[in-house]
Amino acid sequence: MKRLPFSKYIKTLNYAMQNTLAKESIYPFYASYKITNHCSLKCKFCNVWMEDTPDLKINDVKKVINNIAKSSIVVLSLEGGDPLIRKDLGEILKHASSKPITLFFTTNGHLLEKRPMKEYGKYIDYLHISIDEGHDNLEFFDNLELYQSYGPEICIQIVVTLDTMDKLEEKVKRIHEVNARTVVMPACHLDGTDDYYPDPVEFKTIIKQLKKKYPNTITTPSGFLDNINKPHGCSTSSIIIDSDGGLFYPCRTVGQRIFDLTKGSLMDFLKSDEAKKARRRMMDCNRACGWYQYFATDVFASPRTIISSLSPYLFK
Repeated sequence: MKRLPFSKYIKTLNYAMQNTLAKESIYPFYASYKITNHCSLKCKFCNVWMEDTPDLKINDVKKVINNIAKSSIVVLSLEGGDPLIRKDLGEILKHASSKPITLFFTTNGHLLEKRPMKEYGKYIDYLHISIDEGHDNLEFFDNLELYQSYGPEICIQIVVTLDTMDKLEEKVKRIHEVNARTVVMPACHLDGTDDYYPDPVEFKTIIKQLKKKYPNTITTPSGFLDNINKPHGCSTSSIIIDSDGGLFYPCRTVGQRIFDLTKGSLMDFLKSDEAKKARRRMMDCNRACGWYQYFATDVFASPRTIISSLSPYLFK
């Protein structure tokens, strides 16, 4: 993983302190940018593929990335749909890599062997590959060594449903064997999908057991496990940007695309009255959807939990 400029870390610390003093997550640190909603799959727990939001042209994609790079965001995850569908992906990755942000890349893996991944890998810090029953690609666990040869650190993203909890350990064991990492998350119940959300108490118990049995393999932080078992455990320390540059705020569950990152400053928007009202909507929400990035990101920025949350990344 590349080192960011020292000034970036200082600014991030300042934003974290401002959030603490304000007692709300004004400034986010993680952004998921869905550079396309197109996907070769139709996972039953996902509704992204149901959307017909258009993709931006390359120049506007760069505008969005530039906007993110000038903000409080430290980690940018390029996602979809499946971002490997975009033919101009190499140019997008090269541009994003030149910015003072850590670059994640998430794919369902079905196009990995059809794309120049060793070339793409030069620009990616962490390659996240979704492998589970829902993505219909369990055979990809046989290819973990191949994926590691692409260059960046790999992290296998496992979505657990209420009927696949008992099959989780075999996946974690395989990942542990190759000294890779996994982020395990529950299948949150999204609009337009059936409910596959596992029991959060059982999920917490099993993940804590596996974290002990397979040290430094599961990156799902303990703080996330606590948060999904609270009446309200999410925050706006993380944001999602749609394929047209629209910002879902305060979140993709109860929010709307209320700001266009191709037309204005993200930082100016976050300080606006409109953004503050949106954050109140999140605080009043009792849906407890368990969406990973909204319930997990804040523990990576908290002085109380940052060491335990980062330990799987720091120790091998």
